[in-house]
Amino acid sequence: MELDRAKQLLESERQRIHRLLATAAEDTLGDSAAEREVGDGDIDAAQPLEHEAVDLAIERSLRERLDAIARAEQRIADGTYGKSLESGRVIPDDRLEIDPAAELTVAEAAKRQHHDY
Repeated sequence: MELDRAKQLLESERQRIHRLLATAAEDTLGDSAAEREVGDGDIDAAQPLEHEAVDLAIERSLRERLDAIARAEQRIADGTYGKSLESGRVIPDDRLEIDPAAELTVAEAAKRQHHDY
């Protein structure tokens, strides 16, 4: 993949993630306000904790994605972008178009995901 195209894709992805983080923060504030308004009604006491856990998981996932983008940008600077971190094999352009921060080939990612279960 051409490096200018990779940089463009990574910047677009970074902007998308920042928008999602901003939306997640707004949703968290909205959830908190709604829970305060309900007060001592029939709301399940565990609901605020569940919402908070979900919100934190989403934020953590988005921040991990930003980290992956930063690592991809570092690989561009190092001259190793587009190569698998595991095997050094070339990651196909089609995969990088879909996920410009990809660190593994599809087969390697599938194998790793299978082992995570």
